Amino acid sequence: MTNITASLLVLAAGPGGNLAPFLLQVGLIFAIFYFLLIRPQSQQRKKHEEALRNLKKGDPIVTTGGIIGEVVHIKEATKDGAAVKSMDDAVTIRSGESRLVVERGRIAKIMASTTSQTTA
Repeated sequence: MTNITASLLVLAAGPGGNLAPFLLQVGLIFAIFYFLLIRPQSQQRKKHEEALRNLKKGDPIVTTGGIIGEVVHIKEATKDGAAVKSMDDAVTIRSGESRLVVERGRIAKIMASTTSQTTA
């Protein structure tokens, strides 16, 4: 332990030497941070990665650089002869009159499909 950490523990213990309230407070602060910040962020990241793995031709997307385009082709990496969907796959998109190749992991958002059918 460093000198600063040891000093904080001695100060937290107080004259009675009871560390239980201090450790309870630290535990509560950690629990609050976990349930309000860490857990929701990891769930959101997993949901985004799952959406990127389910990316298909024709999906409208926005890259992290702000380029809006439509997926034209996905070149998936192969491992032992089988296609493996990773965040490093090359995705070809069409934006205006240009075609760009970006990594799958650099796609920020998959927009709602513009070809939604309505029933009359």
